[in-house]
Amino acid sequence: MVKASLSVATEKPASGASPHPKPRLVALNPATVLCLEDDRDMAALIGEELESRGFRVLLAHDGQQGLSLLLKAKPDVILSDINLPSMSGLEVLEALNEHAPRFARVPFIFLTALNGREDELKGRRLGADDYIAKPVDFDVLHAIIDARLKGVARLNVWKSQCDLNDREIEALMWAARGKTTEDIGAIMSITERTVHFHLNNARDKLGVATRIQAAVKATVAGFIEP
Repeated sequence: MVKASLSVATEKPASGASPHPKPRLVALNPATVLCLEDDRDMAALIGEELESRGFRVLLAHDGQQGLSLLLKAKPDVILSDINLPSMSGLEVLEALNEHAPRFARVPFIFLTALNGREDELKGRRLGADDYIAKPVDFDVLHAIIDARLKGVARLNVWKSQCDLNDREIEALMWAARGKTTEDIGAIMSITERTVHFHLNNARDKLGVATRIQAAVKATVAGFIEP
C-alpha cells in the first residue's frame, strides 16, 4: 500500500487572471479510500474533501455494494458508517474478518453519528481501528488516515528488511499450524535437518528467540496465514 504522495502543479492563468495562480495539488500514486455512506450528500462531501487532499476516493451507498467494491478494488483505507442499508458497517467488518482475512491490515475506520457505547465496543472487538463522529472534522480525519497509512508503510518496510525466502515462509506456516519437524519435512520433501535450518534462519531474521515467537511475529506481519 502506498500513501498519497503530492506534487505541485500550476494552471496557466486565463486572460485577465492573476499572474500568480494558486498551486493545485496533484496526487502521485494516491492511496485509495473506500467510503461506505448511505447519505449521498455526505458521501459526496467526503469524496470531494479527501480528493482535494490527494486521495483517490471510491463511494458506496449500502453495505452489500461496499463489500463487493471492497473485494474488487482492494482499497488502502475503509471508512464506513455503522447504519447502512442491506448490511450494517459492523456486518461488513464481520464479513471481512470471516471471509477475507487478507484485508486484516487494511485500516477500517467507522464514520458515524452514533455515540453508542455498545456499537463502539462491538466494533473494537471486531477490529475497527478508529471512530470519528459526524459532523466530520476533515483535518482530524486526514490525520487519522495518514497515521494509519504510516503504520502500514512501516510494517511493509520492516517486512522487506526481514527478507524471508519462500522456503522459510513455508516452513514457518506449517510450524504455525502445529506440524512437527518430521511432518514439515515430509510435506516439503526435505530432511528434518533442512527444516531446522529454514526455521532457525527465519527466527534469526525475525529477531526472536523461539520458533513459536517467529510463527507469531510472521503471522502478525502478514507473512503467513495459520
